[in-house]
Amino acid sequence: MGSQTKRVLLTPLMYSSRPFRVSNHDRSSRRGVTANTLKELISKTLEALAITPGLVTLVLEEDGTVVDTEEFFQTLGDNTHFMILEKGQKWTLGPKYVTQKQKRSGIARVTFDLYKMNPKDFLGCLNVKATMYEMYSVTYDIKCTSAKAVLRHFLRFMSYAAQVTGQFLIYTGNYMLRVLDNPDDSTPPLKPRTKGWLQ
Repeated sequence: MGSQTKRVLLTPLMYSSRPFRVSNHDRSSRRGVTANTLKELISKTLEALAITPGLVTLVLEEDGTVVDTEEFFQTLGDNTHFMILEKGQKWTLGPKYVTQKQKRSGIARVTFDLYKMNPKDFLGCLNVKATMYEMYSVTYDIKCTSAKAVLRHFLRFMSYAAQVTGQFLIYTGNYMLRVLDNPDDSTPPLKPRTKGWLQ
């Protein structure tokens, strides 16, 4: 019972076989291999790329991160691209990633598109699109109305402005009439003299 339990607990977990892509240091030879452990991947890579066994280093092809532990290897996804480096070889940035960085060097590209939803529209609509780093885009659509609707809004505004002006003139006229109707006595009225018992 004890030996059986020990055998079950200490038996290493068997990982399922997964697909990966591998290449040599200058990316001139690429192969696809399947492996379930890091050790198996290295041995199959050496065999697929016809590299003599020796001191080799396995790195991620995109950024040169060294993959040297089983735990880290198991966290990587399927179809991860690896590069095998022999003694004295170094990882270099691939042309695919260089072009991506060059594309991202620009800040943004802004485009303006004028269009009409109806041929009778007077002004039409404006679409503004800003693309940043060739990845993120923001679009804003300004929809303008036809000439009849623009004229209607303008007349409404003028009518409202005329009403406000008329009310202001009426209140000002009433105030002026009140001021002009009252006699303006600059001298205060005299108080009547009262006789006191001391007089």
